[in-house]
Amino acid sequence: MKSQNYIDGQWVGASDGQTFAQRNPADLEHVTGEWPQGTSADAEQAIEAAHAAFPAWADMGVYQRAEYLSRAVAVLKGRAEEIAAILTAENGKTLDEAHTEIGSAVREMEFQIAQGISMCGQTAPSAQAGVFAYSVRRPLGVASIISPWNFPFNVPGRKCTPALISGNTIVFKPASLTPGAGRAFVDIFAEAGLPPGVLNFVCGGGSTVGETMITHPLVQSISFTGSTQVGRGIQQRAAQGIIRTQLEMGGKNPAVILADADLDMAADAVVKAAYACAGQWCTSTSRAIAEREVAAAFTDKVLERVKQIRVGNGTEDGVDMGPVCGTDQLETIEAYIEIGKAEGACIAHGGERLTDNGFDKGCFIAPTVFTNVQPQMRIAQEEIFGPVLCLMVAEDFSEALEIANGVEFGLASSIFTRDIGRAFQFLDETDVGLTHVNMMTAYREPQLSFGGVKASGHGIPESGDTGIEFFTEHKVAFINYH
Repeated sequence: MKSQNYIDGQWVGASDGQTFAQRNPADLEHVTGEWPQGTSADAEQAIEAAHAAFPAWADMGVYQRAEYLSRAVAVLKGRAEEIAAILTAENGKTLDEAHTEIGSAVREMEFQIAQGISMCGQTAPSAQAGVFAYSVRRPLGVASIISPWNFPFNVPGRKCTPALISGNTIVFKPASLTPGAGRAFVDIFAEAGLPPGVLNFVCGGGSTVGETMITHPLVQSISFTGSTQVGRGIQQRAAQGIIRTQLEMGGKNPAVILADADLDMAADAVVKAAYACAGQWCTSTSRAIAEREVAAAFTDKVLERVKQIRVGNGTEDGVDMGPVCGTDQLETIEAYIEIGKAEGACIAHGGERLTDNGFDKGCFIAPTVFTNVQPQMRIAQEEIFGPVLCLMVAEDFSEALEIANGVEFGLASSIFTRDIGRAFQFLDETDVGLTHVNMMTAYREPQLSFGGVKASGHGIPESGDTGIEFFTEHKVAFINYH
């Protein structure tokens, strides 16, 4: 299948005619589509279209904007099966995981539409008699949305919906590994009749399309999800133009298991969050830190569950974990497994690429568990972004908390304990943006903000009431009515 960019309400090819192929990570011989290798000129055309469409879209009443967006959600619900198949073919996640992502996108979008309808400013008493003082929020203008390949439908939903409902227009670049999911997202808005130029879609590389989207003078905001390295580069480039940024980046998320924990509950939550979507959630559990008293028992329970994980093509019934998303990801994870072994960590399960029974055609890695992991090891410090779990031991709660916080990232964390005092101490002192007690590190809901601290996030967080806040600015007025 050949596809196109979507600019000013029209499907068009790249200006130079260049394309690239997207391959199914479960079967690299399967080309899922040919996509335009967009250029800087294509991105500039999309930005100019968004800029031209902005005044009319911003002036439109919020209830009218909500009608367009609600129609798009209705289209999405009717296409769930079709879109789930696209997600599985491009990303490799199982069909169940794809449906979960679509359901999450629906909830994110419906919440932000409701937030937009209730969006208002505030009134405040004035120090001067006869003066009425108030503030309103208004859209910024053209927003650049750069989405990742691990949640290629849900993340655009939680970024684009608050931008659109609050009156902004958009240029959207999908990850090159998952362009079909990006097109499917744009398709639902096209079918809903969104006016031309309000939502534009350009495929292409970061050095061409991406560079233009973060440096063009007409761009007023950038919302990015991806690696910390790329996010830092975006921040540096955007700062030169004083462009507002929202960066959701990497994680090295810990789960702390205290001696009084329900070990079965903890093992269930850790294994689910470590290996769902092949460990490619930004909120995946990558480190489990158990107090020594229960470390051996907890390890046994984790291994018991990991050994039951069935790896395979995400379209097959009974498969628990699909491939990782592409050859670059495969090679990176394999390299980290070798690093872990060289550092002295022990592989308790997995640790290899799967090649038997046709797996050699895809990017399959066995769910991997490392034991004897020390805090200073690279596999305990750096984001691997794959089905690799590091089991670590702490002497007590204080050391476990120190290990949990002892990385550059600060996205998500969990603690498993029956001690309410320790639980609240952990909630206070864990250095993350999203934390949990007796729940997996990946759990979240759309009504509350989502974002990390330290090297995991920058700017106003996504979701919740900050979703719209990022895409709006405040204007304050004073009226002397005497």
